[in-house]
Amino acid sequence: MSINPTAHGHLLVVPVEEIDHWVDAPADLAAHLFAVAHVVGAAVHRAFRPVRVGMLIAGYEVPHTHVHIIPTTSMAQLSLANAAASVDPAELESAAEAIRGELRAVGRTEVVG
Repeated sequence: MSINPTAHGHLLVVPVEEIDHWVDAPADLAAHLFAVAHVVGAAVHRAFRPVRVGMLIAGYEVPHTHVHIIPTTSMAQLSLANAAASVDPAELESAAEAIRGELRAVGRTEVVG
């Protein structure tokens, strides 16, 4: 989960391999990152029923490639300038459990927590 979300359910997909800029990722890693984001994005859509699920690769926050998956009701929620400064950990856990539940419901056995 993003610790500075722009919307309830905002999460990050982060590869284990540390790569600063996403365009420097090997093609197979980039494809895998997008495939994981696709599966997780579908779970976010089922869990929160937003108007859209946005995906954002910014790369300015930390020097490690990651993809933001954001349930949105407006374009404003895709702006990291609108991110919350702090969020109750219970709220993050609630969102995480909703997403994990949706992943388990479609048979994703790799889900932990």
